[in-house]
Amino acid sequence: MASSPTSDSPSRPSIPITGPYVGAIDEGTTSARFIIFRAGTDDIVCYHQIEVPSIFAKEGWCEQDPVGIANTVNECIAGACQKLVAAGGKVEEIVTIGITNQRESTVVWNRATGQPLANAIIWLDNRTTSTVEELLETIPNNARNINYLRPLCGLPLSPYFSGVKLRWLRDNVPVVSQAMDQGTAMFGTIDTWLMYCLTGGKDGGIHKTDVTNASRTMLMNIETLQWDTNLLKFFGLPSTILPEICSSAEFYGNIANGVLKGVSITADLGDQQAALVGQQCLSKGQAKATYGTGCFLLYNTGPSIVHSQHGLLTTVGYQLGRKAAPYYALEGSVSIAGAAFNWLRDNMGIIQNSGQIETMANLVDNSLDVYFVPAFNGLYAPYWNQDARGVICGLSEETTSEHIVRATLEAVCFQVRDILDSMHKDCKIPLAKLMVDGGMTVNNLFLQLQSDLVGIHVLRAKIAETTALGAAMAAYKAVESRYAMEAPLSKSGPREPIKPSINATERNLRYQKWKMAIERSLNWETSTLPHGEREAFDGA
Repeated sequence: MASSPTSDSPSRPSIPITGPYVGAIDEGTTSARFIIFRAGTDDIVCYHQIEVPSIFAKEGWCEQDPVGIANTVNECIAGACQKLVAAGGKVEEIVTIGITNQRESTVVWNRATGQPLANAIIWLDNRTTSTVEELLETIPNNARNINYLRPLCGLPLSPYFSGVKLRWLRDNVPVVSQAMDQGTAMFGTIDTWLMYCLTGGKDGGIHKTDVTNASRTMLMNIETLQWDTNLLKFFGLPSTILPEICSSAEFYGNIANGVLKGVSITADLGDQQAALVGQQCLSKGQAKATYGTGCFLLYNTGPSIVHSQHGLLTTVGYQLGRKAAPYYALEGSVSIAGAAFNWLRDNMGIIQNSGQIETMANLVDNSLDVYFVPAFNGLYAPYWNQDARGVICGLSEETTSEHIVRATLEAVCFQVRDILDSMHKDCKIPLAKLMVDGGMTVNNLFLQLQSDLVGIHVLRAKIAETTALGAAMAAYKAVESRYAMEAPLSKSGPREPIKPSINATERNLRYQKWKMAIERSLNWETSTLPHGEREAFDGA
């Protein structure tokens, strides 16, 4: 659900305005925020948030203005610092900052001018479907195997990842192709672009990223944590465009201008990995789910790489220091979670605002056997079917808008079960509890449905800003080595788990019907292809 254009500090207990502080830039898909925490705690002193508009030039496209993103982040920093001073705090007591960002979103800019060569292609953009098709054709022996690169990078070929977006830009934007050939192009995900801008841009700005963001490009070797020449060759991309890969918690550089001039940047994590850290899922076997525009589950597999056999992604969870061991994770991504309610609001007029969702869904006892698969741009994990499309099944004369709203909540829950079932198959260790955060977790009915439809305890984060908290924790770890990240961050009591209220028989029956709905959503764009070709598009 969309964020408000600007926000004041969240409702929190009264906190003495004393430093030291740690700042966190949280640049998401729909908004940017700068949040100031008391160092070593989850206490939010103040924050400032501004909406980031997207550009939808064509069906399936989603772009953002890179300069606009950087300007918005600077405005958020200035706004939060003004609030800090107004509350009696001192900006000089901000000891460092971390960055967390929307992942996979891709920016290319000119090395000499520092100006973008095209709009940023955002992670959920689907224009690169044809690029995936072209790349599949280059796989030896006409294999058309979307998992061909998985042993190297941990990822299937999908429009989702940065490497495919870069190849599309090279093939379709002449100024980008020319700059790559001439060695004047620079590439980065949003974290890299922001660090470059904050540390001086064309006048000495750094060109770096971290292992978590690099692991989402399809260009980094998942074992060596370095750019891989074989992957670059497959995508036809030059190494000259790439940033330096660093750990998630180390000194990156100093801010060059503005109210935080001279303050160090000491952490960088992709948003879902930052939430894993912020939820303190720092041990093997712990997992978290973040519900926003999409939904993202990460399962900590420790220092071991687990190559999924059931449609999940192998990704870097975090590396908290240049000499620290990297921790890996299995990830399942749901492209449409909260975005489904934007569709109900903007396209169907079923709701007027997000505040109605829980109220409407509570007006009915169940979804009346309505199942909604919101595969507007295909299905991500564990299906990886780019040709799936949204379907609503089980409609009857008794179906009301309330049933559809409830079915939309359940759709997110069922997609999470799809992923958790795959994680169980890959790791052989069933989860006892799931840590959850993100905008949808304010909805108590939703969390009860999630617990019911998966059959495990669900624990809501104590604060909503776990993504920013993870970046702040990593940043403080880099400057204060004695900081124990595994220790409790606040004095508030333990979280009360939400427990299942239905039995396994009912749960599994409803899940079987969900799988029937999934079958009806698959391969809409390839239904006229011969059977053998259709199989090439099916899930990882």
